[in-house]
Amino acid sequence: MNPISKETHQSWMEDPKNWRWGGLIYHNSEDPRYFPPKPIEWMGWMVNFAHPKAVLALVLLLVVILLPVWFLD
Repeated sequence: MNPISKETHQSWMEDPKNWRWGGLIYHNSEDPRYFPPKPIEWMGWMVNFAHPKAVLALVLLLVVILLPVWFLD
């Protein structure tokens, strides 16, 4: 996979068609990354909801985190 240039990343972040629900959901099928950095990179990563594997990974992560909470109750 070729690295994404900063210019390409910036243009994807600024394009309103890549955002859903008023800018809360990132959905870009051109972006090959499942977890691209947020527009302000030091803030971490976000999920690219255009990739079903990324959504599955997010759900599995939430289950692993929340499973102990359910069993402690």
